[in-house]
Amino acid sequence: MKYFFIAYLAVALLVVGVFGFRGEKFAAPPFELFPDMDHQDKLKAQKPSHFFEDGLGSRKPVPGTVPMGHAEALMPLEFTAGLDSYYASGVIGESYGHGLPEELGASEGLKGELLLNRGKEMYEVHCGICHGQSGDGAGVVGKYFTKYNVVVANLHNFGPDSHPDGYIFHVISNGKGNMGGYKHNLPLQDRWAITAYLRVLQAAK
Repeated sequence: MKYFFIAYLAVALLVVGVFGFRGEKFAAPPFELFPDMDHQDKLKAQKPSHFFEDGLGSRKPVPGTVPMGHAEALMPLEFTAGLDSYYASGVIGESYGHGLPEELGASEGLKGELLLNRGKEMYEVHCGICHGQSGDGAGVVGKYFTKYNVVVANLHNFGPDSHPDGYIFHVISNGKGNMGGYKHNLPLQDRWAITAYLRVLQAAK
C-alpha cells in the first residue's frame, strides 16, 4: 500500500513540475490539455471583429428586416388578454361571425397573400400532423393512433356554410374534444391566418 502512495506522490509532483501551479505566470503560452471550448469562432456582443471590414462584431439587420411586433409587421404578437372584439373572440353578439376581421387588412392584395402564406406555414407546423396536409384528417396522429380510438376531424366537413370563420377561430384558440387550444401558443393573427388557409384547403377539395 505504501508503494501506491509513493507512486501517487511522484505522479503529482511530476504533473505540478510539468504544468505548474494554477495561476502561475509563464513567458510562453500555457499548454492546454483540456481547452474546454475557451477558444471559439464566434462573435461576442459589442466586441470588435477583424473578420468584417469595418472591424465591428455587431452587425446591422439585413435591409428590409421588420422587427417582430413592429407596427409594420404582418404578424404582431397580439394575444387575447384584455380584448373582446370579433378579432379576439370570433364572436359577434351571441353568434360566431362570418368572414375575416377588418384588423387583418386581408382585402388588400399583398396583405391577403401574405396572410395565406403565413396560414399555410402555421398550419403545417401546428395542425398538419393531426389533420393532414390537405385537412382530410389523415395525418400522422390519425394513422398511428387509430387503435387507441383517437379520432381526428376531417376539416373538409367544417365548411363556411355550417361552421362560420369565427367558430373555426374559436376552436383553434380554445380547443375541442381531444384537441387542446392554441391561444397561448399562437398570436391572434396566426390563428386567423390558419382559419383563412383552411378555407383555401376546403375550396381546393
